[in-house]
Amino acid sequence: MVELDFGGVKENIVTRNEFTIKHAQEVLKDEVIATLGYGIQGRAQSLNMRDNGIEVIIGQENTGFHKRYYDLAVEDGWIPGENLFSMEDAAKKSSIKQFLLTDPGQRATWPKVKTTLKTGDALYFSHGFSIIYGQITCVVPPKDIDVILVAPKGSGTSVRRNFVEGSGINSSYAIYQDFTGKAEERVKAMGIAIGSGYLFPTTFKKEVYSDLTGERGVLMGAIAGIMEAQYSTLRENGHSPSEAFNETVEEFTQSLIRLVDENGMDWMFNNCSETARIGALRWRNRFRECTKPLFDSLYELVVSGEETRIVIEKSIDPNYRQKLQKELQTMGDSELWRTGTTVRSLRPKQKKT
Repeated sequence: MVELDFGGVKENIVTRNEFTIKHAQEVLKDEVIATLGYGIQGRAQSLNMRDNGIEVIIGQENTGFHKRYYDLAVEDGWIPGENLFSMEDAAKKSSIKQFLLTDPGQRATWPKVKTTLKTGDALYFSHGFSIIYGQITCVVPPKDIDVILVAPKGSGTSVRRNFVEGSGINSSYAIYQDFTGKAEERVKAMGIAIGSGYLFPTTFKKEVYSDLTGERGVLMGAIAGIMEAQYSTLRENGHSPSEAFNETVEEFTQSLIRLVDENGMDWMFNNCSETARIGALRWRNRFRECTKPLFDSLYELVVSGEETRIVIEKSIDPNYRQKLQKELQTMGDSELWRTGTTVRSLRPKQKKT
């Protein structure tokens, strides 16, 4: 491990320099890893492990809504009957079961997966949702297995893209239950095997609380709401769609957030005009004071389980997928994001080198 000091708060970080892929291969050499669910995370993590020389099998149903994921697995080179099976069959064959279905999907399939667990197996998650809210999800693992977590800090698309580009994505890791005494080695090996750039320790509880808050907050919900609000204000005051979009989204995604990624928020501020800096520093405080109570309320609802209850309640509605697509289509069909489609089409094409 590498000890880092974050302004007086010290953390032990696992990197690929000291916990190498070769070591991960050695730790996992006698394991059979089953990726249960070939969705966004399942696909990315299994492909990365396969490319890293780890033995992986896929558990994916081949009927109804799930067939498209099965077909995608076949397109990706997984072979039916060899390393592509039904979810139950894959789970039976494996010693480490990557439970990577959606949170509602885990709740629905848990009774079947539970019957496949053998003493000494490891049950792997990339989100603490099902375990921490077990009273709602009914996912309660037996005591004679390891329960571990590696949670990439990004979508499966980024997990795969960053791996292919050679950088990897940051992931947290946690141990909920260590029956075998090997849980720590297992979880670190899995984190490196799926292509993480580095791993930082957490707990199942902290992971799910921070993740649910982040998704509803800055990462998705808050940024979408703030963009919609600013765009509407500009349009209501006579600004054209392209001007409103460029000042709300395009400059943020194509310029400023890249500077933040490069060297921090202060670096981005230092690379903007004096007028922008003075105004942004003043309004930063107002936005923080305005939204802090909202984030406090959000965190309380996450901890209480209310947000989980709503997720489960909505997801078990037989018309859930149709309602979800309608909501997303409403967002996509809004003037803001229709304008975005047009603006993106105008970006200069990158020259091939």
